[in-house]
Amino acid sequence: MKTNPAIDQMKRGEFLRSLGLSSAALMSFYCLGTTMTACSKSSDPAPATTSTNSTGLTGNADSSKGPVDFTLDLTHADFKSLKTVGGYANVGDIVVANSKGNNIVAIGRICTHQGGNLEYQLADDVFRCNIHQSLYGTDGKVKPNQEATKDVKQYKTILSADGNKLQVKA
Repeated sequence: MKTNPAIDQMKRGEFLRSLGLSSAALMSFYCLGTTMTACSKSSDPAPATTSTNSTGLTGNADSSKGPVDFTLDLTHADFKSLKTVGGYANVGDIVVANSKGNNIVAIGRICTHQGGNLEYQLADDVFRCNIHQSLYGTDGKVKPNQEATKDVKQYKTILSADGNKLQVKA
């Protein structure tokens, strides 16, 4: 007897539905199983927004959720690099860097040209877009002759007397 594979073979989705399990239930089961790495690793870290001291960040670092005003614990592993000249960290939609002269600066981290991420470059004391290499000064102003034409917002930074807390606000 000859069979027709199109008729005899059940599709994966049909099989799962026949078990009475939703996709969410199966994914949860999969993630909790021995192959957790498939669900726990991501190449893009989620940006920090509002959190507690356990992450080294308190306050709002997302300009779309109201006025930016947050404090970083510079002793926390995520922000320790800010104590060293050249160190930088993405915090929400802001990039904070310890620029030349041990001056901590904060600007919007999204390039105004096509939305790339700005990364601090110590050698030239600028922020460079990771897509088309547009350059911004530590004041958020676009350098001459760049793909980007609009500046990014500069934020005020206040370092505590002991050098362990950094406040960033609009």
